[in-house]
Amino acid sequence: MLAFVLVVSCGMAGAAERRPDLIRAENAKPGSTDWQLTRVKLDSPTGCRSSVIEGYCSKQSVGAGESIDILVSTNPPSPFRIEIFRTGYYGGRGARLMTTLGPFEGTAQPTPAPGEKNLHECRWKATTSLKIPADWVSGVYLGRLTTIPKDDQTPYWQSYVVFLVTDDRPADVLLQVSDNTWHAYNPWPSNYSIYTHPKGNQGPWADVSFDRPYGRYAQYNSVVNDPLSVGAGEWLSFEFPLAYFLEQHGYDVTYCSNSDMVSPERGLRCKSFLSVGHDEYWDLRQYESAVKMRDAGVNLIFLSGNSVCWVTPFRESWDGRPNRIIFRGGPYGGDYKYAVGREKDHGPFPHRGPDEGFLMGARNIEPVNGGGDWTAVKPEHWIFKNTGMKQGDRIPGLIGWEYHGDPPAIPGLEIVGGGTAFQGGVNPQQWQATIYPGPKGNFVFQGSTIFWAQGLSHPPGHTLPWSHWSRPHGPDERVQQMTHNLLRRAIGDAKSK
Repeated sequence: MLAFVLVVSCGMAGAAERRPDLIRAENAKPGSTDWQLTRVKLDSPTGCRSSVIEGYCSKQSVGAGESIDILVSTNPPSPFRIEIFRTGYYGGRGARLMTTLGPFEGTAQPTPAPGEKNLHECRWKATTSLKIPADWVSGVYLGRLTTIPKDDQTPYWQSYVVFLVTDDRPADVLLQVSDNTWHAYNPWPSNYSIYTHPKGNQGPWADVSFDRPYGRYAQYNSVVNDPLSVGAGEWLSFEFPLAYFLEQHGYDVTYCSNSDMVSPERGLRCKSFLSVGHDEYWDLRQYESAVKMRDAGVNLIFLSGNSVCWVTPFRESWDGRPNRIIFRGGPYGGDYKYAVGREKDHGPFPHRGPDEGFLMGARNIEPVNGGGDWTAVKPEHWIFKNTGMKQGDRIPGLIGWEYHGDPPAIPGLEIVGGGTAFQGGVNPQQWQATIYPGPKGNFVFQGSTIFWAQGLSHPPGHTLPWSHWSRPHGPDERVQQMTHNLLRRAIGDAKSK
């Protein structure tokens, strides 16, 4: 199976014990046959909110031994329970029940009035505080909120809360979820997001807080319409297929949020760093962390699109909790034409980030969204080993709904995939997938699509997206093999040779 070698980087020795079989052992435990949402009641057919039961957590992530508050509102007031599940493979079931909390007597908690820059920051009373047991493995956890009906003639209603459990152990793979982007698009309570300020949808005018529930995904008319993921951010739609795949195959993976990467220590304990899905919004400190990781020999693998697009400064919440409010501070791109054009069209912005192409190997480009087929252009490269792909072979619909292109001049950079995406089905743009060598025998790969994970698995609770008259087809053995090739090379597995 996978070979594991202890590598200690940058003075991180002794930080925690390496446990390479932890994920295999966790997934050998019995999964749950009932963890998805069954009954969801949105306030309106075109709305995002499920005020009959909804909630959020006091932190994006929490470590074992630490506590996290869960804050819930029920309107009308109703008793409810909370079931905490860890998402993973678990023999194909997708999640494991960790604990059940309650019952609790629910109350209707207040909807905040818009603050400065249309900020909606809930100040709800905590329903419960959960101390994370020492044996809870790092991962993405869903709390299923379920009202308790008074009799069998009354329906129950459900939604999720979501949080991460982190650790500091050395691992082969560090998977960063894209929760900054989840909240940038989160329209809760009624069309209030970074994109919905009256001054326009691309400027620095709106603030958004993590102290509010996740509503139904904002682009439900154009990307994915999945009301049965309400409260889970974008995890189930765009990122869970990667985690499911990693845990199915026993990779030594640990998890972090965007906010956990404002310093590089967590990543420096790992051999590879994965960006997944729609990883658009990065604090400048995240960028600096990724550069330090690459330069220290960590492999960076961007299985994502539209990544590192906007500078997203964190600030503290109303009561001093760090990293709870974000806004669109300005474009990444340095002097690249797309960043300059965004400043001209939507600024002024208080920040300008460096050219993300020199980190990822390609840039955000205009038009940035569309759909197309992922096409091999250098099939002799090792990433295509055992895929059977030849020059021009296509993986249908895998490009979308946003992507990267126009690679900068980086020594040793190779374009391994490329082709045309069509915005609105008609407006063409060229995308490129690239790989370049790092300074210590490591590499940086970017697959140039938000939809990469859609080619890896189709776990329970997941709905395939679509966009721009194009859609991914789901699991594809060629995408799976390329991902194995990247990961095995990154962790030093002999199978990659």
